[in-house]
Amino acid sequence: MVDLSVDLGFLKLRNPVLTASGTFGYGLEFAPLIDLRKIGGIVVKGLYYGPREGNPPPRLVETTGGLINAIGLQGVGVEAFAADVLPRLRKIDTPILVNVCGGSDDEYLKAVEFLERQDGIAAYELNISCPNVERNGFCPALFTDSTHGLVKAVKAASHRPIIVKLSPNVTSVVDIAKAAEDGGADGISLINTLLALAVNVETRRPKLANLFGGLSGPAIKPIALRMVYQVATAVKIPVIGLGGIMTGADALEFLIVGAKAVQVGTANFVDPAAAIRISAEMRNFCKARGIPRVSDLVGTLKI
Repeated sequence: MVDLSVDLGFLKLRNPVLTASGTFGYGLEFAPLIDLRKIGGIVVKGLYYGPREGNPPPRLVETTGGLINAIGLQGVGVEAFAADVLPRLRKIDTPILVNVCGGSDDEYLKAVEFLERQDGIAAYELNISCPNVERNGFCPALFTDSTHGLVKAVKAASHRPIIVKLSPNVTSVVDIAKAAEDGGADGISLINTLLALAVNVETRRPKLANLFGGLSGPAIKPIALRMVYQVATAVKIPVIGLGGIMTGADALEFLIVGAKAVQVGTANFVDPAAAIRISAEMRNFCKARGIPRVSDLVGTLKI
């Protein structure tokens, strides 16, 4: 038998495959289709303190090897999540990670302080790619000082582990990751989507009402692998890799370059059971090659 379990230091997972925020709803939507207990962890849809409608449609467009989305972080808010969703998630024997968003530093803190009073949350994934209205729409993840300051403030307000989700739309993702680590982050997840644009040549108009959107899917995997490798070799805290993972072999690439776990996102739209299938493919790969633990592959890239 192959041991698929992984230890992030602050959280143990039955297997290294989690679902990525924004691609798996709140998890409950998939319960009629798959056994949620077979997933390594569920990262729920991003939550602001209050409800958020998101952007007007059209909000999704397919492109070569990927998907561009401009959903706009639509969500129910932490109060409705705690009242209506979290009680049902607690009944599932799978770690629940809450993706926390904010339009300002104060909103991040307000959301976390509310969630601190709720049971059944394994960790927070701090989505610092959200626009920050106090900084003229800039995302905290674009700068080292704003990343460090926000992570430090949230860490001081929380007794739970903080995973910081980084943006690829920066000049040096390593510097941002180090700033998050110095601020007290327990882990790093990357990459988020790449800023993208799609155009209708007939109308000469953008295909998204929001003009720009975030590109995900297989097209971004080589970029994600490069950034995960750079960050994993530069920080001491665990890295969770994501970006274009569709198969078990894709996921194993991320482990080999240094990620301790992965998240599956766009693949969930194609195959609702993608996370379960991918972990099974990882097991089969290891079994065929006599590798007793999938964690033995972490950071084994030969240069």
